[in-house]
Amino acid sequence: MSVELLTLLFFGSLLFFLFVGTPLVFTLGGISCIFLYFTMGPVGFYIVASKFWDSMMSFTLIAIPMYVFMAMLLEKSGVANNLYRMMHVWFGGFRGGLAIGTVAICAVFAAMSGISGAAVVTMGTIALPRMLERGYDKRLAVGAINCGGGWGILIPPSILMVLYAMLTEVSVGRLFASGIGPGILLFALVSIYIGLRAWLQPSLAPALPMEERGDWRLKLESLKAVFLPLFIVVLVLGAIFGGFATPTEAAALGVFGALVASAVHRKLTAEVLSDAAIQTLRLTALVMWILFAAHAFSTAYTTLGANELMNQLMTLVPGGKWGSLAFMLVVLLILGMVLDPVGIMLITLPVFLPVIQSYGFDAIWFGVIFIIMMEIGYMTPPFGFNLFYLKSVAPPEVTMSDIYWSVIPYVLVTMLGVLIIILYPDIALYFPNLFFGPAK
Repeated sequence: MSVELLTLLFFGSLLFFLFVGTPLVFTLGGISCIFLYFTMGPVGFYIVASKFWDSMMSFTLIAIPMYVFMAMLLEKSGVANNLYRMMHVWFGGFRGGLAIGTVAICAVFAAMSGISGAAVVTMGTIALPRMLERGYDKRLAVGAINCGGGWGILIPPSILMVLYAMLTEVSVGRLFASGIGPGILLFALVSIYIGLRAWLQPSLAPALPMEERGDWRLKLESLKAVFLPLFIVVLVLGAIFGGFATPTEAAALGVFGALVASAVHRKLTAEVLSDAAIQTLRLTALVMWILFAAHAFSTAYTTLGANELMNQLMTLVPGGKWGSLAFMLVVLLILGMVLDPVGIMLITLPVFLPVIQSYGFDAIWFGVIFIIMMEIGYMTPPFGFNLFYLKSVAPPEVTMSDIYWSVIPYVLVTMLGVLIIILYPDIALYFPNLFFGPAK
């Protein structure tokens, strides 16, 4: 059978079973194993097992359960309540201040946790009802939480970045550092957007009345809420970028920081530890199965010769390297509307990365753009995870239609950020080169 027909059958089968609702792991792993058996025989299974065993021996992989456990503890620790109180008294006096403050908390939470859902659920529970009570437009408020919550996979530490690094064999530390500049850029762009909307349409995000703004004594006292988050961020990111610890060792420090935060807020109970551990076990087991499916997929993809065929097809895209990059972004945007980010990563990276490298693009720079596109996938209808996280904790007056419509301006702002990073790659590469030296 020709390579073209095999590739068509392979990807056609994947898409068919994904769209009929078969779980990602069984689709990728099962179909890949079937094609391997009929093209290589039983020896194909040994190749998959060998690659999976190599992954299991990777020290980097330990970071995933550590960062998940840290995020689960932080979600229950009470840190977010105190942070929101501080933002309330400092920013509430400005139009749109509560929304900008909420976005800032999402960025801080992203720098502590490593996953997307934690910030969305926490801010949806704490910040959204308070903004609605004070007359904020539903869609402006919901969109801010949805967008800011997605930064959990961009601002380091990030579990999705760990997976990207494992699949592409780039440095986890450099990839973490590359998320800092784009994270700051997206925070600035979203804050400017909210500020401009509030200035042009004051009724959408009114300032708090004078009696709710608090005096200077209250403002200074509220700054105590920053100490614990800063402690955790310095523990994790300071240890990595200062060269004192690997990303995996820093994850253990992050768990220690989350335990301290929980103890300070008197939330370090047996029940909290048990719940966090069980959720961590579930998510980690899911990730391991996904890794197995990824190895089966990459082995089958290479064995069938599909990689060479797809690379040749990509070179036919008009516009040279920039046309190919634009095509990839469109594909990622479309897939983000219907598939989860890990699935998109497993399906597209084996196709896209060789083309990116053949055009001379930096794999770290592309990794940041890829992660931002996955962040957009988290917040776009109809199947973005953050949409459903938010709906599960939103007040009854916030409908699913409101949540869907709320994301449009924030997606456009985020795409503007992607364009700026493409035009000015140093936004993503400055911090990796600063902390780890120029790439060799």
